[in-house]
Parts: sequence; structure tokens; C-alpha cells
Amino acid sequence: MALTRPTLTRRGVRALAAVAVALAALTGAIVWFAGSEDRALDGACDGVLPVGDVRSVLGEDAELDVTNRTEGAFGDKAVKSGGRRANSLSVRCRIAAEGTGHIAVTIAGSPRPRAEYGYGELYDAVPASHTLPVPLGNGWSGLFATETARLDDAEDGTATTAVLLDCARRGDSLLITVETALRGATTLDDPAVRPDFVRTATATAEAANDHWGCGARLGTPVRTVGLPVNEDEYEPLLGAKGTCAAVPTASRSAVSTARETARDRAPRESCVLGMRDGSPLYRLEAYYGPYAEDARSQYTRDYDYENVTPAEKPAGRLGQSAYWAGATCPRGAESALYLIRAADADGETRRRPDLAYERAALAAFAAASAEHHGCAAPSLPEG
Repeated sequence: MALTRPTLTRRGVRALAAVAVALAALTGAIVWFAGSEDRALDGACDGVLPVGDVRSVLGEDAELDVTNRTEGAFGDKAVKSGGRRANSLSVRCRIAAEGTGHIAVTIAGSPRPRAEYGYGELYDAVPASHTLPVPLGNGWSGLFATETARLDDAEDGTATTAVLLDCARRGDSLLITVETALRGATTLDDPAVRPDFVRTATATAEAANDHWGCGARLGTPVRTVGLPVNEDEYEPLLGAKGTCAAVPTASRSAVSTARETARDRAPRESCVLGMRDGSPLYRLEAYYGPYAEDARSQYTRDYDYENVTPAEKPAGRLGQSAYWAGATCPRGAESALYLIRAADADGETRRRPDLAYERAALAAFAAASAEHHGCAAPSLPEG
């Protein structure tokens, strides 16, 4: 019996064609959705985010959720207003990996404090309450800080890196801040891993420098970065070689120890002076560029009952036990700000201030910091 080949009716041909089209559309949809995450990551933060570094930190195969917002303009893309270029750039993006953590990036063009809302955004952006942030070094003007917290029996760690770019145009700058939060972050203590967090920030800074035509001098790759200085890492003040170098001891105030970091072009510097057992007595701070303006704004808000504040005068006294000094620097529209304030927990320094020592300590700290940053000799407060 001869076998006959089955034939397709016209209706069958149309049905198969419909199935083929549906399969093609489904395949296209799968390809489109699979690639949408990569496209969102490529476009994050106006396209200046280093995709490879982000995936390296959050996990190569992690499913990522990307949010992004860009407002304002900067540099050649900014709009001139009243003969001056208006730089109001604010770029924010967040890349989250479920169960792993997130990377949040902020890029600000010539950042200014939002005094009307009572925020000290730059002042508080890099954690510096219990630990001292360390400079990035390697030619970068930047800081690295870490924080840990316990949540649901797991330890979360957050590393914050800030990079300040002084643009070729006088007074313009780009501030890049990258917060990396990881779940179960024992990696923060691993010196081999910490540079990965910093590299995300420096690579973003390099791309932003080119993207917005900043023209800033860039640093070199950061291969090692230390942990922020903890409260128990104090040393004799007489042997200080970093941010506390040249600051005198004081017998009356019992100042004999110091907590410090290296002084390496950081836009914010700290030195904590303490007693023999390390108990803190005074905290010295130096602020440069937008950090200085933001600190002035915050002190103006906090001390609005004073006759003068760092916003109105280059040097002076705040409250019962606090002085400030200022210096003019070669780059940037804002001059540097230097502060000393009581840091002891029980308030003894505030009740019985050694004002002569405070002025001497501030003078030594400000002079050394200003010289390192190429600024003029500081204006100092009087007695």
C-alpha cells in the first residue's frame, strides 16, 4: 500500500505562520528583557558609571535593580545666566542587588549647601563621628570611610568614598560620592577588597571629568587603602606625623595623645587630641572647597544666635569653647575653614576651657594644613 504525504490546507498554513510569528515575538521579548538591565546599567548616572566595577562588587551574576535621576547641567552643557555659567548639576543613581547590597552614587556640580532646608549634606556625607576618614592619596583629593551595623543577626557594612575634582575653570568642581553597602560585609576588613570600593568612585570620577568637560587633574589607580582610624588607635602627640603634626601638647589641659590620619590632599582633615588614656578632649577639622562652604553654612544655622559666624568673618570664636580660622587657597571660590572644638564626653573642657591652648593648637594645625594644600597663611582668631 503506497504511503501518501500529508498535505497542508490553506487554513493549516495560516495557523503555522501565526505560531511562527508568535514564537519570534516571544523570542524577541525575551532578548529585549534580558538586555534591558544592561542598558539601564550602561545609562546609570548619565552613563559615567563603571559597569564592570559595579558588577564586580555586587556580583557578576546578580540581578540588578537600577534607579536613576539627573537634574540641571554643568560646564559646557550649562546655561549661562547673567553673564555667569549656571552649574546646578545633580546626578543620583542607585544599583541594588537583592540579598547582596547596593551602590548609591551622587555627582554634584559646584555643590552648594541647601541652607534653606537646614541640611549639611556634604558635612555629613562622609561618616566622621567615631572614626576618622582616611585620604585616598595617589594624587586624588578624596576620602574613604566605613561603618558597620547589625541587622537581623547579620552585619551590614557601608563604605563611602568621596572624590573632589577641581575643574580647570576657576570655581567649578565636581564632587563624586559613592556609597557601597554590603550585607554580611566582613570584606570591609579585607585590605585586598577595599580598593574595589574606591575604584568604583575613581573610575566614575574619571568618566565624569571627561563627560562634563571638567578638565581636572586626576590621580593614579588606588591599589591600597587603609581603614578609618578608630577611637582606640591613639598615639603620643609628640610623635604625630600626619594631621596632628606640629600641634603642641598642654599640661594644663592634659593633652598628650592624638588620633590622626595621613595628610594627603584630602578635602576634609581631622585630628583628635586626647588625654593619656586616649579620652578625647579636642577635635580639629580642616575643610576645603565645597566642604568649607557647607561647614560654614551649617555653623551659621547652628549658631544663628551669635553675632558673627564663619560665614561672616575669616576667624573668630564660637560659643564657650570653639574657635575658627580661615585661609585663601589658589583653587576654588571658597577659602579653607579650620575649627577646634571641645570633644570630651563629660564636658569638662567646655566648663573650664583652656582658651590660650585652643588658639595655639588651632594655629599650628591650620598653618600645617594650609601649607600642605598650597594656601596662604591662615587668618587666626584673637584672644
